[in-house]
Amino acid sequence: MITFKSLITTTAIAGIAVAAGYYAGIQQEPSSPQKVVAADAVDIPATEPAMPHAPFHGLDGDTANSTSTPTTLPPQSGQAHLDQIVDPDAKFTHFRVGQRNVKRLMADGDYMWVGTSGGAIRYHLASDDYRLFDIRSGLLANGIFYIGKLQDRIALGTYGGGLAIYDEPGDKWDIYNIPQGLGDAFVYDALEMPNGDIWIATWSGANRIRGGDLDDRSKWDLFTVENTGGGLPNDWVYGLAAGKDGEIWMATEGGLARFIDGKWSNWNHDNGLGAPYELVKSQLQFSNDPAQYSKHHSRQKTEMGLEKVDVAYNPNYIVSLALDDDGSVWAGTWGGGLAHFDGKRWTNYTVADGLPANHVFALHRDPDGRIWIGTSKGLAIRNESGFDIYTIADGLFSDIVFSMASAKDGGAWIGSFGGVARIAALK
Repeated sequence: MITFKSLITTTAIAGIAVAAGYYAGIQQEPSSPQKVVAADAVDIPATEPAMPHAPFHGLDGDTANSTSTPTTLPPQSGQAHLDQIVDPDAKFTHFRVGQRNVKRLMADGDYMWVGTSGGAIRYHLASDDYRLFDIRSGLLANGIFYIGKLQDRIALGTYGGGLAIYDEPGDKWDIYNIPQGLGDAFVYDALEMPNGDIWIATWSGANRIRGGDLDDRSKWDLFTVENTGGGLPNDWVYGLAAGKDGEIWMATEGGLARFIDGKWSNWNHDNGLGAPYELVKSQLQFSNDPAQYSKHHSRQKTEMGLEKVDVAYNPNYIVSLALDDDGSVWAGTWGGGLAHFDGKRWTNYTVADGLPANHVFALHRDPDGRIWIGTSKGLAIRNESGFDIYTIADGLFSDIVFSMASAKDGGAWIGSFGGVARIAALK
């Protein structure tokens, strides 16, 4: 059972004007039934025109040009003054990030890193100090899809600016992009293996840097649909996970891939990934189909026999990935629900099984081994008999959940459009 801290605050880091996306209803400030009082604000105005080649994909509701220069420059660090609200019914602590999506969260000791479509925020859990890293700090793009550790350094995967690795003593970012061997400037995930190899998920295939030697161009490999003979089922790679036996699992727009000992395997809807359309068509909340805006998605639907499905449904499209402690795989799909693969067969969970929605944007395994599921209509936590569900009615900042992380203090952070909800304790 989860208990919550009786405190609600607001840290305003307002800013980026988000161009139109295809998520229904997210381009407005989310509201919470809880009483909120704003704290001292750091305002970050910016002009972010839409990209001429704006991509449409399941992880992103933003099509902003994240490399444009803000009209004013805010402080790069500051004190977030938290105002306590005397409200015994409050369940969450809230933090606002303006008109932005919180796409990634990562706990790093006493810090929580918050990756948004307007930069990365490093927040100190005890002191409430924070610092914003964006293009003024040396990044090539403000949109953040990935935050993690590579070779004991903070690494950011950006929306159009490649991979950035933080040189903390020098307070600067080392950038790895297409000239260094990166498959694409859009980086969605990264992973360091026990043997030192680094894997990077991009919009144009999966990179492997043998031995982790990022500065040696000869050590960079790029795996694509073409050069793997279809072993990698799609070049848009969204997630990476290391298996128990040294294998690499990859979430792609064309299904699940596994790479081990130089060999590829993959699975898609034909193999059992994702619930059938007839089963979920009455449960889908989204009416905007990416295929209506993107030639890539339209062609992909045709290739997968889904050309007659004109709603937001593609069970081959894996937008989130997590491994269980037994090595089995959890995959969040675009409209096909939550899929579980035990190595031999797939089991799919949908609204009919207790999920709040069939679009699964985020998966997280907490320190107790529980699987947290972020959907388009709330948060679900898997239990022995089904799912515990939390929405804005329970105190979430927004029902659209993009990211999750467990903090050092035992709490959990839930990222969404417009802000973060912090659960004070897990019990």
